Amino acid sequence: MIEKKPAADKVEKAVLVGLITRDTDKIKANEYLDELSFLVETAGGIPVFRFIQALDTPHPKTFVGTGKLEEIREYIKIEEIDLVVFDDELSPSQLRNIEKELECKVLDRTNLILDIFAKRAQTAHAKVQVELAQYQYLLPRLTRMWTHLERQKGGIGLRGPGETEIETDRRIIRDKISLLKKRLTDIDKQMATQRKNRGNMIRVALVGYTNVGKSTLMNLLSKSDIFAENKLFATLDTTVRKVVIENLPFLLSDTVGFIRKLPHNLVESFKSTLDEVRESDILLHVVDISHPEFEDQIRTVTQTLAEIGAGDKSVIMVFNKIDAYQANVEKTDDPEKAEPLTIGELMQSWMAKENHPCIFISAKTKEQFEDLKTLMYNQIKEVHAVRYPYNNFLY
Repeated sequence: MIEKKPAADKVEKAVLVGLITRDTDKIKANEYLDELSFLVETAGGIPVFRFIQALDTPHPKTFVGTGKLEEIREYIKIEEIDLVVFDDELSPSQLRNIEKELECKVLDRTNLILDIFAKRAQTAHAKVQVELAQYQYLLPRLTRMWTHLERQKGGIGLRGPGETEIETDRRIIRDKISLLKKRLTDIDKQMATQRKNRGNMIRVALVGYTNVGKSTLMNLLSKSDIFAENKLFATLDTTVRKVVIENLPFLLSDTVGFIRKLPHNLVESFKSTLDEVRESDILLHVVDISHPEFEDQIRTVTQTLAEIGAGDKSVIMVFNKIDAYQANVEKTDDPEKAEPLTIGELMQSWMAKENHPCIFISAKTKEQFEDLKTLMYNQIKEVHAVRYPYNNFLY
């Protein structure tokens, strides 16, 4: 008898669903779905189609209208789609109604991001943070896990088991959340102690939208080998390295990337990680200048920094990937931008005028890298001179 080999893990085919609302036009809706598509790919799926509907506000019961939902249902049947992903957080009732109608696995943006974080988490600290956020997301949505009981008509041994199961699971999850919060509190205390034990060196944190090249820049500045990949949220755990520029030592940390609609539970769970940002003296805000929506990404990061209490930090804007940006300029049909912009022209642009201090670099080709180090040295020296006026002999 010939044994069958186990099938390889199936790659799930996904369709994406978004809305054009009073605040979002068609172009913006497609840009958001482009990012959602990248999230699906990062999670290991294949986005094959997208549905967009114009509604003033999301339908309270099914997010999209009933006609559009039927259209999605027909498509997933014909194309044998495994997964439908919505570009907003769905309420528990919306999720339940949509799953009942589509008879297919349904995720919202928050659940997808949580899944990616769970996949990326490597250390015990990151795993606890992600697990807590997952349970907090799951708790109000527990009823959808027991919908199979609704199709059973009762009888001996089946009188009310659904509610009993749900209530039991709710208690288990609440206990688990309490346990994880306590464990995270203990870890936070350890992390705070570690930060205090690092001495009196100036602290610099890399911040930015996810996948803008922070880890690559961290590797260059610290001469280390931190994992860097062209995927979203490649870095979850904060990495801290001692760096010396000329004769001036400081601590440099690489932090988790921000993203539009970052789930609130994740922000809460990653408090100790984000404390690295809050307690830093200087922030290096890294921007992927080659990304078509880098201006929106800047706004998202700035808003997130304000929300976590780091909006008043000294910031150096680092416009990264100028090599890719210039390549895009060369390919444009706009005759005014037929030639790539020089560093001098970039420094005369609105980006430089509205963001000071700033610098334009390529972490990949190391262009302007030495100038970045000089800029960092001068900024760190100013902070050091104010904080430690009697140690100015260092420079």
